[in-house]
Amino acid sequence: MRVGVLTGGGDCPGLNAVIRAIVRKGTKHYGDDILGFRDGWRGVMDNDFDTLDINGLRGTLPRGGTVIGTSRINPYMYPDGVDKVRSCIDANNLDCIIAIGGEGTLSCSAELFKAGLPILGVPKTIDNDIGITERTFGFDTAVTIATEAIDRLHSTAESHNRVMVVEVMGRHVGHIATWAGLAGGATFTLIPEEPFDIDDVCASLSRRHEKGRYASIVVVAEGAKPKEGTFEVPADSYDEYGHIVLGGIANKVASEIETRTGFETRVTILGHVQRGGTPTALDRVLSSWYGVAAIDAAHDEAWGQMVALVADRVVRVPIADAVRELKFVNPQLWETAQEFFA
Repeated sequence: MRVGVLTGGGDCPGLNAVIRAIVRKGTKHYGDDILGFRDGWRGVMDNDFDTLDINGLRGTLPRGGTVIGTSRINPYMYPDGVDKVRSCIDANNLDCIIAIGGEGTLSCSAELFKAGLPILGVPKTIDNDIGITERTFGFDTAVTIATEAIDRLHSTAESHNRVMVVEVMGRHVGHIATWAGLAGGATFTLIPEEPFDIDDVCASLSRRHEKGRYASIVVVAEGAKPKEGTFEVPADSYDEYGHIVLGGIANKVASEIETRTGFETRVTILGHVQRGGTPTALDRVLSSWYGVAAIDAAHDEAWGQMVALVADRVVRVPIADAVRELKFVNPQLWETAQEFFA
């Protein structure tokens, strides 16, 4: 077979491990030709690719980012975008394209499959918000990085009698915040799924400090929002790809905490450090598992399917079903996390 591979959306630890696994099994076991399209769907539309082989991917298992580049461009942003994808597939005699990406990339893949194109999906996002699959690669790395940061902030918070507000990624869901907050012993965690009341947060922090506990960590997902009427935040704005522009809620929360409680409060916004660098062992294994499963799916001509982790097995599910709705934080886990709030 001749198989195209692309990585779309934000970079993520484990992308190179997926590519490496596809190439290794594809060439070694099946004798495939694998083409890596540069910068996601942009490379497909421009017919811009590299031929991938095992030797060229040596050493990439622990490497962060993606060796073939990525972008948020998709064919539906252009009137002739779908036709360009079709022309690229035909010109290169491709049997299919394996798209490795998050909600945006996979939603586009589902539409291209509806348009009659041979597309397969691999779920990628540090947010862990893709439906059906229990875990997306990159999530464990992001949680580990956030937890290590919280661990370090505990000591400086205690040394200076401060409240530390830590902002982590999580546009629409709070998986990273919930897991890192629980693992890092946060005093409070604020997530998009549960609008928060700043009065309740401040009152709890005050009671905690009155008891002699003189340092607190508040973890805030970037998409967390206050309950309506509790305090004002700027109106939503959107980027050129239609994504809400987030970041900075921690500054608002910190300002409110310091004003209402009088406690010295500092902010740490982890930002892109959460998605950069070396993937954890768990993410390397999951990425490799997904990559092997994806090339197997290609040889079964399972077009329109996405590989997913379900009950500790990698299975195939329709891409359209996986992106139908976001996967929110498990209510049972959220209840557990709340037991440790101030």
